[in-house]
Amino acid sequence: MKTFSAKPADVTKGWFLIDAEDVVLGRLASIVATRLRGKHKPTYTPHIDCGDNIIVINAEKVKLTGAKHDKKVHYWHTGYPGGIKSRTYGQLLEGKHPERVVEKAIERMVPRGPLGREQMRKLHVYVGSEHPHEAQKPEVLDLAAMNPKNKRSA
Repeated sequence: MKTFSAKPADVTKGWFLIDAEDVVLGRLASIVATRLRGKHKPTYTPHIDCGDNIIVINAEKVKLTGAKHDKKVHYWHTGYPGGIKSRTYGQLLEGKHPERVVEKAIERMVPRGPLGREQMRKLHVYVGSEHPHEAQKPEVLDLAAMNPKNKRSA
């Protein structure tokens, strides 16, 4: 019996809509990264982009467990000497671009390299419940119903 290896022409990519309201960030990122890579499919092939297109709405309403909202810090560097910057995740979620918290969490779970960048292009994260992908007829994926731990109310 030969090992199955998918060809790019064999891959069918669906569209899925995920509502991030009250969903725990790490659990959301883990499920989305798995679906972007295509690891949930029986035809998964590591060197082929088998994943689906994912739309995440309400990114600003994602939840962080414990004290991560106030104590977890995101660092970045401007490129200039002494240019290290930092903000807490609470400040990021209440700031100008809260969708970047979700994007970075997912990006860090996808492999780096050309294939990972190609898979990340299929991720669409939006603040609020509106998105411009109605024509693709995305299936709703209810993460909160998959596992009771996926959702936090407080």
